[in-house]
Amino acid sequence: MEKPANRSRRIQITTKGPSRKQAIVPITEKYANLIMNEASVHVGLINDLLRSAKSNIHSEFIRPCPGGLFIMTNNVPSDLNIIEKHFKSIDGINDDETLPPRLLQSKSYLKITGIPFIQPNGNKLTHEDIVNSIKHSTLFETVSLASKPRVIKALPKSDMAIVWLDVWDSQNGSKAKLLINHSFNFCQYIATIRGTNMNPSILQCHNCWKWSHSTFSCRAHGSGCQKCSGPHRPERHRDMAWCCKANPKTNPPRLETRQGRLCPHTFKCINCKGDHLADNHICPFWKHHFNCEWHTKKAQEA
Repeated sequence: MEKPANRSRRIQITTKGPSRKQAIVPITEKYANLIMNEASVHVGLINDLLRSAKSNIHSEFIRPCPGGLFIMTNNVPSDLNIIEKHFKSIDGINDDETLPPRLLQSKSYLKITGIPFIQPNGNKLTHEDIVNSIKHSTLFETVSLASKPRVIKALPKSDMAIVWLDVWDSQNGSKAKLLINHSFNFCQYIATIRGTNMNPSILQCHNCWKWSHSTFSCRAHGSGCQKCSGPHRPERHRDMAWCCKANPKTNPPRLETRQGRLCPHTFKCINCKGDHLADNHICPFWKHHFNCEWHTKKAQEA
């Protein structure tokens, strides 16, 4: 009996994305911290507005995120204008310090081929070159980049480049589907957009500062410090870390770090024990995970 012909596996270009039962409010870190100090009050005020509008949505809790705040809800929030109304009513927050709330999006993963790694002027291709080029292409008018484009050589001895491109998309990948197999001009060259297997990358927790899980799913009983690995939040380092406290028993006696000054002492990464912050890109752990991500993509393309 003949075996069925092997069918090439269909690549998955779009992540399923995070739960959509939440909204992100882009806001400056200063005001995000002020809101988190009274998070329960703000949750109650948001829910009062939602009840007044006879909405079936209610806010469960607020948590910080890079670039703003997450408003966790019981269902996909359809009343984002009500949430926006609450944040615009907070005293001291100007319109230029917060942006309208929006639903979270998925990511689609693409690659661009057909561009030389060394440009005619002798310089290497950079992500700035790619960003400047796609700004002038009508293909990308409705597309937002999720991160900086990443440029590598197609092969170690090749003179051509591969550009990895991550874009914000819907969960069904509608924006990526409009881009795949289309071409655009990059200087005198014709660049082509291809789909590539999704690669959500490897997460670093901003609670314990270890790799391979998100902050929201961290199971640590307490927080860690990205500076000294101590059991305290980074913003409490000045008050809690042993290196910043006075110790008259040492020889010579250690003086207390003066209030308002940054810690002048040696850092201790929680992952490699090196003299740097836990999220610093010089960390061997970061390099290892980045290389694994790169090699995973290469293996998926093979």
